[in-house]
Amino acid sequence: MRTKYKRILLKLSGESLAGTKKTGIDSVRLAEYASQIKEIVDGGVEVAIVIGGGNIFRGISGAASGFDRVKGDQMGMLATVINSLALSSALEAVGCPAQVFTAVAMFPIGEHYSKWRALEALKQGKVAILAGGTGNPFFTTDTGSALRAVEVEADVMLKGTRVDGVYTADPEKDPEAVKFTEITYDEVYNRGLKVMDLTATALCKENSMPIVVFNMDLPGNLAKVVAGEPIGTLVY
Repeated sequence: MRTKYKRILLKLSGESLAGTKKTGIDSVRLAEYASQIKEIVDGGVEVAIVIGGGNIFRGISGAASGFDRVKGDQMGMLATVINSLALSSALEAVGCPAQVFTAVAMFPIGEHYSKWRALEALKQGKVAILAGGTGNPFFTTDTGSALRAVEVEADVMLKGTRVDGVYTADPEKDPEAVKFTEITYDEVYNRGLKVMDLTATALCKENSMPIVVFNMDLPGNLAKVVAGEPIGTLVY
């Protein structure tokens, strides 16, 4: 398998993991993701993954419902751990070794995250699943993804979503929305596009971490992105 990238940070949304169920974990979607990830690992790509928790609990939504914001965000962190354990189990079921690292100490559920232990796992051919966000409230999993991508020295951050790139407006609401093939970090900010939150975008810009936004729900797309095929949108 010819690949453009040697090491990637793959950001998956919790909502996507819910599949057609809208909440919880869809076992069919989980198996599809595991199959796509195994394909690129078998091709020699080192894969770190950050997954959101919105299919189970979203801290900022909880705060709007009356939860204390810090406790709500901590609940959201725990949701990402649940999703990470599910993904690691699905990967191991298809013969792809995986290891869960958590941003806060949570042994034996996962190993406490450190850059060096995560890199060691990647070099051993394991998928490193980085759970718990940054370990701090008021930061999204997008920011956690950007931070981890920079920390593990990934070549690119791949943001797998249910849409096939970045558009001038929400393509699910505006039929006239136009897709970008490439767009700069500054243009994302100036246009107010919802690619990631501003903290994550700024972190990627400061550290020259390119982002590719693509549709992860279409089987085979992950391998195409890793091979350098022009699907999705490159943010640089």
